[in-house]
Amino acid sequence: MKVSAIASLMGLAALAAATRVLPRNYDANDYYVLHLERDASPDQVARSLGLSHEGPFGELKDHHVFVARKSEDDIVKRELVERRRRRKRSLGGTDVLDGVKFSQKQKLRKPWEKRVLPRAAGPAKLNLRQESVPVASAVERQRFVAQQLQIKDPIFNEQWHLFNPVQVGHDVNVTDVWLQGVTGKNATVAIVDDGLDMYSDDLKDNYYAQGSYDFNDKTDEPRPRLSDDRHGTRCAGEVSAGKNKVCGVGVAYDSRIAGLRILSKLISDADEAVAMNYDFQNNQIYSCSWGPPDDGRSMDAPGVLIRRAMLNAAQNGRGGLGSIYVFASGNGAANDDNCNFDGYTNSIYSITVGAIDRKGSHPYYSEKCSASLVVTYSSGGGDAIHTTDVGQNSCSDQHGGTSAAAPLAAGIFALALQVRPDLSWRDMQYLAMDTAVPVNTDIDGEWQTTAIGKKYSHTFAYGKIDSYGLVEAAKTWKKVKPQAWFFSPWIHVNEDIPEGDVGLSVSFEVTPEMLDEANLERLEHVTVTMNVAHTRRGDISVDLISPSKVVSHLAATRRLDNTEAGYDDWTFMSVVHWGETGLGTWTIVVKDTKINEHRGKFIDWHLKLWGESVDPSKAKVLPMPTEEDDNDHAVIATTTLAATTTSLPPDPAATETDALPTGNPSDHPDRPVNAKPTETTSSATVPATVSATNTAPAQEAETTAPSTWLPSFLPTFGVSGRTQVWIYGSVGLIAVFCSGLGVYFYMARRRRVRNGEARADYDFELLNDEEAEGLNSGEKGAAGKNGRAGRRTRGGELYDAFAGGSDDDDDDDEYRDRAYNEIMGGSSEGREEVGEKRRERRGEEDDGSDESDQHVVGDDDDDEEEDAPLRNTGH
Repeated sequence: MKVSAIASLMGLAALAAATRVLPRNYDANDYYVLHLERDASPDQVARSLGLSHEGPFGELKDHHVFVARKSEDDIVKRELVERRRRRKRSLGGTDVLDGVKFSQKQKLRKPWEKRVLPRAAGPAKLNLRQESVPVASAVERQRFVAQQLQIKDPIFNEQWHLFNPVQVGHDVNVTDVWLQGVTGKNATVAIVDDGLDMYSDDLKDNYYAQGSYDFNDKTDEPRPRLSDDRHGTRCAGEVSAGKNKVCGVGVAYDSRIAGLRILSKLISDADEAVAMNYDFQNNQIYSCSWGPPDDGRSMDAPGVLIRRAMLNAAQNGRGGLGSIYVFASGNGAANDDNCNFDGYTNSIYSITVGAIDRKGSHPYYSEKCSASLVVTYSSGGGDAIHTTDVGQNSCSDQHGGTSAAAPLAAGIFALALQVRPDLSWRDMQYLAMDTAVPVNTDIDGEWQTTAIGKKYSHTFAYGKIDSYGLVEAAKTWKKVKPQAWFFSPWIHVNEDIPEGDVGLSVSFEVTPEMLDEANLERLEHVTVTMNVAHTRRGDISVDLISPSKVVSHLAATRRLDNTEAGYDDWTFMSVVHWGETGLGTWTIVVKDTKINEHRGKFIDWHLKLWGESVDPSKAKVLPMPTEEDDNDHAVIATTTLAATTTSLPPDPAATETDALPTGNPSDHPDRPVNAKPTETTSSATVPATVSATNTAPAQEAETTAPSTWLPSFLPTFGVSGRTQVWIYGSVGLIAVFCSGLGVYFYMARRRRVRNGEARADYDFELLNDEEAEGLNSGEKGAAGKNGRAGRRTRGGELYDAFAGGSDDDDDDDEYRDRAYNEIMGGSSEGREEVGEKRRERRGEEDDGSDESDQHVVGDDDDDEEEDAPLRNTGH
């Protein structure tokens, strides 16, 4: 028994060492996370790289943390690049570094923002209680429930989100669940936030210490330490405040509650990734009320380590059933923000929860998007959420925003796990979708009928969570089969996006053979990864139309987003097509909704269908994501489809929150003091009223000849006169620039000859073998984003130096290489200039013949060495 006890303690110690994060000094040290082959020795890798092995990296298998003295360089990546170069040249044989599959140097960054609303001045929150009269029968029912369950908490009668005696029916419908004895027993929710006050009398009895940790201060207790560290404790109270304590009760008042503190200081991706997997065999649900700024301009996603952690939790958490992530949709609706621009809320592993107020209306702050699955109650309509606060005996009546909606949903999911602890993460998503109750269905254009007969709204999702309906359905739920997926080829478009209501439409057909090979039976999530170049990102809107004519508004216009970029391998997600077969034609419509000076081009896109497998025995394990997943567009099978212009009627409800019943501004106790901007956005999205029986989602636009000012012998390119000015003006500027450049080189050469200066052997710099090898291989692998073989040329490097390009700007390679080809070999002027320089090197005189210029293309064997650099460019 003693030996067994010692072994058990050693196992716990090992677990603690693997999951906890040691104190770190980023001022003096660098920290690296490496993914190693299973048989690779971390100690040998450390010695080879000059690092120290700190230990395993959280719950991610074969990932390790290493430390080194501070350096400006990424010394690991440098050594790995050198090793790959030597391996390509068949030098060095085997090496310990061959066992390194992935590396990432860690950097401290700002924590994500809490989805909390500013406190408003004045007693606006009292208006409802002063003016509204409870329904007598509802008050009697509330009294009966309290007596039956012996609930004596002081503010229980104010917790309208649990039982609403004023707007009867506008609550989470939980009291009949409690009366059955379902109160969250044996379920655990982890609040990933700014701390949790485990010494609060409301929380201390349900606090789960083993599943808690402070990743900001590297201590076991994630208690609040800063003056504004209140957010997490308030969320925890909604879930797990105990019965008959100091405030009210949590919706799952017998559940366990853990705290993971990550929002109070600078943090690394590595620390956040460990937090998202922390004690994931016992922490069943992770409640996350935070994300990128809700400013209507940001477009951020979790780093690759965090994405790996979330996939790892789905595959291995809870003994393989999968961790359940619940994310608040965001509070940026007044800024035209959209939760599909947030890489957490649009993850297929997240249950994204929006908000409605106590009157059932859409509050001004709650973001809409096609990734939102359900809504539930939060602040607005004259009141807020009443819950626990920091302090031994403190309560709050000002909790709100989608920050309050997410933990309320998490607590309801804990109730379902009490009756069915065997539910997988996908089962829980099915149950939430299937039992949601639509609200405000009388709003014109807001709801559409999906292929399986459900109602979906981009504002209210599938509807509000119904605790009783969800728990009852869970009792008899038939578990879904393993996940399967289908990835389309990269679909190349490379077309300019017309302005206004006319959108660029591209379709792709999914055949039975494709889905049979993918082992995919029915859909759950649909994701679209796409590249769009644009000089103002906020002008773009994107719609996806399924074979069943169901419409997802993947992206809506954002009036505050002035970013001079479009979408760079950005992935949008939709739950609107849940239950469809996926067979047939999928159409994506990209629009430039504003008629202004800004322009854009739809480059390419990639459709991914996720859902339930046909044959569970053929189910596969999804590989861990990498940083290069979407880089090499031509490595994956590609296709080019013709784009068509489509005229679509505008749908104000798709992007405008003003069209929804939001109540009077005074109804919102925590609304910002500044009034909401009144500027309207010209919407050009597909109507939300398209139903499963509608077979005409879009009407083809009549094609008219573009106006032109050009002589008849010049091409118009089929574009407007203003665009023709832009095209020919650009060509003229390029011609002037090239002419000036030629004069400059000619005068410089004359000046050197006149001054008797020594001339270099070559006016064009020759590349050595290593440089040529690196340029041919490319920074991003075998292909660029436009489906062409990826390569880096001297011309490309020169372009980057002047244009501020980066190694990631592969979208420009096609146009950059084409211009370089024309200059170096595709025009008579270019050939003459290069031939002149060749003859100078040989000491030849220009005899005016074409024969001397033939050396440019490298056909002369005597010039093979000189011609090598030109051939290496691929021209």
